[in-house]
Amino acid sequence: MDDKIKRMKELIPILSEAAKAYYQESREIMSNFEYDRLYDELLKLEQETGTVFAGSPTQKVGYEVLSELPKERHERPMLSLNKTKSVDELREWLGGQTGLLSWKMDGLTVVLTYEDGVLAKAVTRGNGEIGEVITPNARTFINIPTTIPYKGQLILRGEAVISYSDFEKLNDSIADVDAKYKNPRNLCSGSVRQLNSGITASRNVQFMAFALVRADGVDFKNSRKEQFLWLSRLGFETVEFVEVTAETLSGAVHGFAEKIEHYDIPSDGLVLLYDDIAYGQSLGRTAKFPRDSIAFKWADEIQETTLSYIEWSASRTGLINPVAVFEPVELEGTTVSRASVHNISIMEGLELGAGDRITVYKANMIIPQIADDLTRSGVRDIPKICPVCGGKTEIRSLNDVKSLYCTNPECQAKKIKSFDLFVSRDALNIDGLSEMTLEKFIAAGFIHEFDDIFHLDRHGMPS
Repeated sequence: MDDKIKRMKELIPILSEAAKAYYQESREIMSNFEYDRLYDELLKLEQETGTVFAGSPTQKVGYEVLSELPKERHERPMLSLNKTKSVDELREWLGGQTGLLSWKMDGLTVVLTYEDGVLAKAVTRGNGEIGEVITPNARTFINIPTTIPYKGQLILRGEAVISYSDFEKLNDSIADVDAKYKNPRNLCSGSVRQLNSGITASRNVQFMAFALVRADGVDFKNSRKEQFLWLSRLGFETVEFVEVTAETLSGAVHGFAEKIEHYDIPSDGLVLLYDDIAYGQSLGRTAKFPRDSIAFKWADEIQETTLSYIEWSASRTGLINPVAVFEPVELEGTTVSRASVHNISIMEGLELGAGDRITVYKANMIIPQIADDLTRSGVRDIPKICPVCGGKTEIRSLNDVKSLYCTNPECQAKKIKSFDLFVSRDALNIDGLSEMTLEKFIAAGFIHEFDDIFHLDRHGMPS
C-alpha cells in the first residue's frame, strides 16, 4: 500500500505539469501516448488503494464561489497548548512515558471530516469553539485525499500551510511592494478562507495531519504513533515526528533545531505528546490546555552589538525602507549584520540611532530582528531626499504607521518593471540581470537610464 501511495504522489505532479503545458501554454513536454500510459497507471492505483488525492488529474475540479463562509460549532473545543522554552521542563513533563516529538506547524488549523470514504466537511479552528466551513477550498489543497478506503466516520485535525518556496514564488510575482505578503502564515490564512476556491487552488496549500479525533472500529493498539502510521497509509501527510523517552529527548530537540533553518514548511516550535492514548486522556484538561500534549518554543539566542547606521532602500512603490546595519554577530550558527526595521514607527518605538547598543535575534531561528535598543539615543537623520533619484521625501501615516516615501513620480526605483522588460528574454535577452539585481543596482545609483545598463563597468562591474 505504501509503495502505491508513493507512486501516486509521484504521478500527480508529472501529469498535472504536462496537462498545464498542453492546455494552457500550447506546448508539449511529453507525448500523448506517454501521458495516457501514466494517466491509466494513476487511475488503476486509485482504484486499487481506494485513495484519490484532491489534485489528481483523474478528477474534474470545479471551483466554488461563496458570498460568505458559513460558521459551525466544533464537536469538541479546540484548546491551545501549554508552552515551555526549557528542555528540562519537557523532560520532567514526559517522565517515564514514551512521547512523540513533532514540528509545530505555523499555518491555520483545519478539522476534516470524512463520511463513507469521502471528504464531507472542512472547518477552520476559528476561536476554538466556532470555526468557518471551508470545504470547497479544502478540496483544492494539493495533498488532501478527497476519497479514502476507510468507510467509517473519520475526523482529524491538521495544519494548512504554505511552504517558504511557494510563498517566495508568489511574492516574486507581485510588483507592488506594499501588496506583497508579510509571511507564509498570513498568506495561508487568507488563502484558506477565500470565498473563491479557485484562488485557494492557485496558492499550493498543503495539509499536515497532527491529530486523529475519531475513527470508529480501528484498533490503534493504544498508540498515537499507530494513528499517525494509519493516516499515512490512507494517503495523508502527517507532521514529521520522532519517538522519544526522557533519555533521548534532548538529542531529538537538537535534531529538529539543526533542520529548521532549511526546513521548507514554516514552523514556530515543537509539540510533545504522550504516545499512550489512554494515559493522555486520563489526565483530562485545564480550562485552557489539554494535559496530553505540550508545546516547545525555541529560546531565542540574543546577542548584543552596535548599530552602525540605518540604510534606506527605495522600492518601486516609492516606499523607502529602513534597514539596520550593525557590527556582525553570530546567531544560530550564522553571521548576521543586517535586519529590517520595516518603518519609521518601529524606529521611533525603539528610539533607534546610529551608535546605539542593540540586542538582536532570529525570529523562529530564521529572520534577523532587533529585540531592543539599550541606548535609545533617538531617531535622527531621516533622509529628506530619495537615495535613488534625489527627489524630495515625505513621511506618510497609514493606519497609525509612519513610513517614508519618495515623491518623485519619475524615480528610477519606480521604473524597475521597465528596466526588467528591457533586459528580458523577449527584448535584449541580457543574462545575469534579474529583477532583484536591477533593483540593487538602481538603489546603489548605478542605473538611471537604459543606457547605464551598458556601462556598469564604470562601477567595477564586468563589461
